[in-house]
Amino acid sequence: MTDRATADKLQKFMFDAAPVRGELVEISETWKQVLERRDYPQAVKTVLGEMLAAAALLSANLKFDGVIVMQIHGDGPVRLLVVECDSNLTLRATAKVKEGVSIHDGTPLPQLVNLHGQGRFVITLDPKEKLPGQQPYQGIVPLDGDSVAVVIENYMLRSEQLDTKLWLAADNHVSRGLLLQKLPQEGGIPNAHPDAGDAWDRAVALGSTLGEQELLKTDIDTLLHRLFWEETIRVFEPQHPHFHCGCNREKVGGMLKMLGEDEVNAALADLESLEINCDFCGQYYAFDKVDCAQIFATDDPVQILQAVSQSKH
Repeated sequence: MTDRATADKLQKFMFDAAPVRGELVEISETWKQVLERRDYPQAVKTVLGEMLAAAALLSANLKFDGVIVMQIHGDGPVRLLVVECDSNLTLRATAKVKEGVSIHDGTPLPQLVNLHGQGRFVITLDPKEKLPGQQPYQGIVPLDGDSVAVVIENYMLRSEQLDTKLWLAADNHVSRGLLLQKLPQEGGIPNAHPDAGDAWDRAVALGSTLGEQELLKTDIDTLLHRLFWEETIRVFEPQHPHFHCGCNREKVGGMLKMLGEDEVNAALADLESLEINCDFCGQYYAFDKVDCAQIFATDDPVQILQAVSQSKH
């Protein structure tokens, strides 16, 4: 287990004299584990790392027990970028890149994922405990912006009516981000601070002095002091993001069940077994004809999981 002194860190803070909240996040160990599992082009690493920081920042502000899934569906050389973060700041991330395409360092986001203007940004909020018939909330918008930060800012303003500013950066070693958010009005009543607009503008102006290299090279405690040393802020107990993939053989078996017996049998006709690697952690799973027969031998979900679990014992 990672020592908390060196663990990834998310720091919340609040301006005492202004309706503004903020967060700084530093993710290195989790980012290392994501990159160990896939070899992405440098430009893809940058975008995926920025999404990783953004997902942690947004998740830390949500007041629900569940998972936030952030996706960019691309129509360029990058087909999909996915980051998941739950209410405990457990993270995992993956990307799908079109085969045979060369992606140069520094390729901007629009050329990676919005080459023909058909890219989409999707945020899904999936509660852990759902009411009967309840579906996850999903917001889907066009890719409006030249960076991950701008895309999310536009989404938050359009879909959540929240003024949000993000500064994100990632390299081969660390993913870092700063979020500032103007607190919403309570009950439709304008904010009690008479200079709320000025305070928000001042906070954004201070954040905007932060350069990409400064964000990448400076720890978040130093950044917090350097940016807001003239402000009176409250700092809360830090949280610690970490990597975890919840895939297992039972879940993969359930996925095959959802595909349907005809489709699975058609695939098995040409193969000795179905070989599946988790996109997030690389875990390998194999299901032969006997395994698949056991999956479809019952409609009882519990028995399906038991059959899948026991099939290799």
